[in-house]
Amino acid sequence: MPRRNRLLGLAATVLATLAAPLPSRAAEPADNPDIRAVIDSFRTAIIQRDKPRFLSLFVSPNIPWQGVLTDDGLAQLKHVDPKAVKVAYDSRSTPTAFIDSIIRSKKSSEEKFSAIKIDTDGDVATVAFDYSFLSGEHVVNGGRECWLLVRTGSGWKITTIAFSSNLTKDDEKEKH
Repeated sequence: MPRRNRLLGLAATVLATLAAPLPSRAAEPADNPDIRAVIDSFRTAIIQRDKPRFLSLFVSPNIPWQGVLTDDGLAQLKHVDPKAVKVAYDSRSTPTAFIDSIIRSKKSSEEKFSAIKIDTDGDVATVAFDYSFLSGEHVVNGGRECWLLVRTGSGWKITTIAFSSNLTKDDEKEKH
């Protein structure tokens, strides 16, 4: 019997070892100040129409930049364009095209963020937040925005942006 007890003890030790969590790199704090700095630079570059600063936030000036209309946004747009679709890929929709449209606009622009959530392991990160985009004094759209970022040798850079878009009544009126 003692041999059987030793085998059971050994089996229990092996099982406990296998069940124990593997050591991993400690997660970065959820409120990473370096990532917050990217978010703030994004916002202020829009306000200041600062194209070089804005584009420096991305790994490439032509990263994927994908919008999706909310169901309400699609319904509003269908009044203006019956062929409108919920998601349309447009290879011309890039950070460069976005900041260029802001620079060309006669109206001021601002994007406001709230409910910001950051998740990172120190090398990759996701940032998600609610946003509202203002043209002049009017909110023209809003929704949820999600970024993927990587930590490069020169700091955090955005690799992808996806966002939902709900058009406002003001935006709908401007289309008529």
